[in-house]
Amino acid sequence: MPDDSGTVGSITVSNPQGSQTLGEAWQATAVADSAASPAAPTILSADEVKARFHDALAVQPEPVRRFILYFQKGSKALTEESQALIPEVIATIRERRSVDTSVVGHTDTVGSNEANMRLSQERAAIIATMLTDAGIDPTMLETSSHGERNLLVSTDDEVSEPRNRRVEITVR
Repeated sequence: MPDDSGTVGSITVSNPQGSQTLGEAWQATAVADSAASPAAPTILSADEVKARFHDALAVQPEPVRRFILYFQKGSKALTEESQALIPEVIATIRERRSVDTSVVGHTDTVGSNEANMRLSQERAAIIATMLTDAGIDPTMLETSSHGERNLLVSTDDEVSEPRNRRVEITVR
């Protein structure tokens, strides 16, 4: 099955008699018994997959939710649009009863590596504090920072890029 982004992985079904690799969306194989090799792959419809695997699909965890909160230039202050997302972040963590939420701080490339690492740590800590002040259990939060590494938008050094001044929150 494709994931939420449409990406499909691959899996190999094998036994001593042979193997089949499945790497397309909705592809399936069957093994009749231990003396038979896996059958040639076929494509199932989405409805057929849902009908055959209803019980298994019903107990899948919800897909992760990701939020990106942006900051004002050289600042620990959220943009107005990002400040407005905080209630949704808190509600999502509560509704999912998340026991694993990551808060990762980032910066653009303006300033020294050391200053940007410090700023990204401060940004992540500010968001973690906002969440814990709203009643989120701090032991459920994993806070880290990347400074100017792992840019969302690749830039040269000393380039002000608003989309790189961010905290990424992943709610599992």
